[in-house]
Amino acid sequence: MKRILLIEDDKALRENTKELLELFGYNVMTAPNGRIGIDVATEKVPDIIICDIMMPEIDGYGVLKNLSNNEKTKQIPFIFLSAKTEHKEIRKGMDLGADDYLTKPFEEEDLTSAIESRLAKAELLLRMQDDTSKEHGVSEDEMRTVHELKNFFDDNGELSNFKPGETIYEEGMRSNKIYLVLKGLVKCFNMDADGKELITSLSKADDFLGFTSFLNNVPYQETAKALEEVELAGISKESLKEILSENKNISLELMELLSENISLIKAQLLQMAYSSVRRKTAQTLLQFADIMNTKPEEPIRISRTDLASVAGIATESLIRTLSGFKKEGLITIDGRNIQIKELKALQYVN
Repeated sequence: MKRILLIEDDKALRENTKELLELFGYNVMTAPNGRIGIDVATEKVPDIIICDIMMPEIDGYGVLKNLSNNEKTKQIPFIFLSAKTEHKEIRKGMDLGADDYLTKPFEEEDLTSAIESRLAKAELLLRMQDDTSKEHGVSEDEMRTVHELKNFFDDNGELSNFKPGETIYEEGMRSNKIYLVLKGLVKCFNMDADGKELITSLSKADDFLGFTSFLNNVPYQETAKALEEVELAGISKESLKEILSENKNISLELMELLSENISLIKAQLLQMAYSSVRRKTAQTLLQFADIMNTKPEEPIRISRTDLASVAGIATESLIRTLSGFKKEGLITIDGRNIQIKELKALQYVN
């Protein structure tokens, strides 16, 4: 039975999360603050640690820094659980060596999926470690994780900025670069035979953008435009190819990340194909709120055309449905701004 250490100062959240994880078959230890968490981790050496950031005595960053400097605990997978959602906060945790970052409130599936994937990765890396060290050695400067790869983009990539509505690249253009989104929101889309825009994905800060084949000179298969003020860091495909060829660990993590993206796209396509107009509209609103890190009291500022394109419905149908949601008290509308008032009710719209 895998052992989890949960470090969380909120008693209700700590107990509820512990009970949830025990239902999934984990042995869960808890700590109410960072200082006690460090002591428990050092003494018990759990298989994985889930840790809040804002805590008394020692915060989550201090916990991770302390455990990373300890030979007994530095290899333990570490997941941050926090209400902090800004890119600089996420990067601060990843710079310290965190494996993942979940924001509150979190879905049960997101938490268990993160735990399972990190435990599986840790076991796989443990099996590979001896062989890799014998064959190639491990240098101090070698990149080992996707988060370190993102830091490489941030530190060494060519920076570019785009205003809302500006094109980053167009379908059919030669794909020479891969980008990391540092700020803002990007939509990728194709045009159908009637000239209708079909959004295929949305990329937020800390997402990769522009992946195409590394083996063939395949052009971009979609167009990318900025929905907000966007800042990108780009490196050449050849440079990234060299990094991946020299580091199996990053390649495996990147494959996992791209597989997750494919799963999300499949889910979106199923929603577009089989859900009702009301459910498509509700799920699209929730998707934009999640991607844009919108707090309950903050409005979503997005065009009706973009909402309709992601939902896979006519703009007129979307506008009528939004009006219905407004009458039901689920949302408020002020110009382009849409504020979600009843989050739970939207989640269960049929």
